[in-house]
Amino acid sequence: MSKLKIAIVGCGYWGQNLIRNFADLADVEVFAVCDFNLNALARIKRRYPTVELRHDFQEILADPRIDAIVIATPVSTHYSFAKAALRSGKHVLVEKPLATSTQQVLDLMELADRKHLTLMVDHTFIYTGAVRQMKSIIDAGTIGKLLYLDSVRISLGLVQNDINVMWDLAPHDFSIMDYLCQEAPVAVSAVGTKHLGCAFENISYVTAHFSSSMIAHFHLNWLAPVKVRKTLIGGTKQMIVYDDMESTEKVRVYDKGITVSKDPQDRERLLTGYRNGDMTAPNLDTTEALRLMTREFVESITQNRLPLSDGFAGYRVVRLLEAAQQSMMSNGEPIELAHELDRQTALDSPVAVSA
Repeated sequence: MSKLKIAIVGCGYWGQNLIRNFADLADVEVFAVCDFNLNALARIKRRYPTVELRHDFQEILADPRIDAIVIATPVSTHYSFAKAALRSGKHVLVEKPLATSTQQVLDLMELADRKHLTLMVDHTFIYTGAVRQMKSIIDAGTIGKLLYLDSVRISLGLVQNDINVMWDLAPHDFSIMDYLCQEAPVAVSAVGTKHLGCAFENISYVTAHFSSSMIAHFHLNWLAPVKVRKTLIGGTKQMIVYDDMESTEKVRVYDKGITVSKDPQDRERLLTGYRNGDMTAPNLDTTEALRLMTREFVESITQNRLPLSDGFAGYRVVRLLEAAQQSMMSNGEPIELAHELDRQTALDSPVAVSA
């Protein structure tokens, strides 16, 4: 069986990670790498001497030997590059977020569906051993009904020059929430601010509201003196702390909680009980998330199936980003989300696609 020939467009920090992981797959050939930066291409050539180097994206599109295109370019280019790749008959993997609007995502989904091509977004964190383990714990009902998800993703940089901190960092947390929670948010509110003459917000606080008592909150910051990547998940039975900066025990499950009952002698008085049990740290699969993500892309093509982080997963994340941006521009006013579409309904919605 011939190897799947892949071209990677963009060989910056993330593009280099993608090249490395695709190159390590036995049934894949990194056939070409494209970038406008000739120095970046020279670095790739030293490490991967057999890879063809291109600085013109049109050459990638026109090459019939290329089966799939991986896009790791600035967010503002994702939609136009992905659409051009799909129109040229290539399978497509796009770095997060998939596009800058839900309309653009629906456009790409419809085009990929019509041409029977794979469209996938790189929601890296849902492929980590930590997040997959948390998914198993939650789905098994071990922690009970979800009460809250509280996430902090802060560091000093990397400040982007084309998007704000929310569009840069929140796709990670939104995709994790989307993967873990069986319930979809019904509204989003967000505030943010700009400092030091930056054109875009460098600090943001986002809240996702649910029809139940579940609530999710995200703290995003490019101006923090320390790097923090921590998520707390509270359930009615147990609680989870996910610290991505930990080298070993990234996931800790706490048998802790609170019970509240009425005082039989005084109906106005609440009786609160506190449970302090053991902490367990489950063993995690240490396979690099990008290795699993790149493998999922290849297998979704060869097996002719939808990938885990397909276009519709990208749609759900961009839908939250779009609403949060609208809320931020309205000084934190909650933005209600339209009824959650299923994938087929989304594809059946009227979108303008040029063949």
